[in-house]
Amino acid sequence: MKRLLFYIVCVLCVAHAQAQVASTMALLGAWSGKLKFGIQSLTLVLHLEQKDGYVVIALDSPDQGAKGIGAFKEFLSDDSIAVRFDALNASYRAHLHNGRLEGKFTQNGVAFRLSLERGVPEVMRPQRPQPPYPYKAEEVSFINEADGATLAGTLTYPVGYDASSSEKPAVVLFVSGSGQQNRDEEIFSHAPFHVLADYLARRGIASLRYDDRATGSSVGGEVESATTEDFMRDAAAGISFLREQKAFGRVGCLGHSEGGSIAFMLGAQGLVDFIVSLAAPGVKGDTLLAAQSNCILSLSGRVADMTVEKVHQLDAVKEIPWMKWFVTYDPSAHLQATRCPVFALNGERDVQVIASLNLPAIRRLLPSAPRHLFKSYPTLNHLFQHCTTGLPIEYGQIEETISPEVLRDIADWIGSLESVAL
Repeated sequence: MKRLLFYIVCVLCVAHAQAQVASTMALLGAWSGKLKFGIQSLTLVLHLEQKDGYVVIALDSPDQGAKGIGAFKEFLSDDSIAVRFDALNASYRAHLHNGRLEGKFTQNGVAFRLSLERGVPEVMRPQRPQPPYPYKAEEVSFINEADGATLAGTLTYPVGYDASSSEKPAVVLFVSGSGQQNRDEEIFSHAPFHVLADYLARRGIASLRYDDRATGSSVGGEVESATTEDFMRDAAAGISFLREQKAFGRVGCLGHSEGGSIAFMLGAQGLVDFIVSLAAPGVKGDTLLAAQSNCILSLSGRVADMTVEKVHQLDAVKEIPWMKWFVTYDPSAHLQATRCPVFALNGERDVQVIASLNLPAIRRLLPSAPRHLFKSYPTLNHLFQHCTTGLPIEYGQIEETISPEVLRDIADWIGSLESVAL
């Protein structure tokens, strides 16, 4: 998910800058506000903290998941501040008026009005599950011996699970999108896999979610030179672990974005009994990235001039092994070899994996089967949130983690498989 995003509003920097403490302490603390540009807005939080005789100044951009962007003090008094963010080619100059910092944020020569008030905005995530839970969940680990990776995760059993019962519930392995993520696929304070696991458990379906290799509590496994094929072996080890438990009926895979590609790789090998594909690529990587870039450029009011040829000339494609592999990856063969039931979902406002391009390709390439289901959702983005534009800058601003309709449809579809013999 993260690697598939070429459009970046600002360059992130974790360096801290220090300014010698002046006689004033009046502006110490956190200040927050919305930077508005066009139809978009971005939450910014400016921190001024006294440390060891200095004022440490840093900027957060929570909507982008960025913290500690370095700032250099140019001026600080009881009622005024001037700071520079060299990594962003930006600055902020403001004066205290009626308890608010009123000023201008300038980046690359373009100035925007920015008003900040004291405090840090509360992040609302109403769908995040809270204990106590009405089901059993346990910490587990499994090993991908080929890559030397030990994956740690959470195995969640359904409400009312009875190990002695002859009826075994279905279980789903969750596989996250691109970039190293924890077991909850946490992004912008959202925890979509935790929300999914909780919802499915309440609907009689078990799940296993795990920290990506060398992330969270998972250890081992090469990351810098790893490709989707390497991460697929981690997921395959998770499927083997679930089957070894002898506690479940159908064993399926739910993959988001890159995780969807991995799900179809497992399906092509006959390793899973069903697949839930959340915004999985259905076309070759370079075609997907060109479409992604043009969609984002267009929505941002810029010229949409990315081509497949230009994709191959990008520095990231030349320098990052994962990207070099991805742009040449064509999912056709894996889709054509997948014989298990598939539920493929896409949001029509997804600007990263374009629904109108990828979902028809998946539908066309998969062998026909009565249990397949293909569905697109008109107002959902890449994270399956209800949104306005679908641009990534909205992800952190939206309170909803996953559309309730998507949660319901996934649970209903997996439940419908129970009426068919394995």
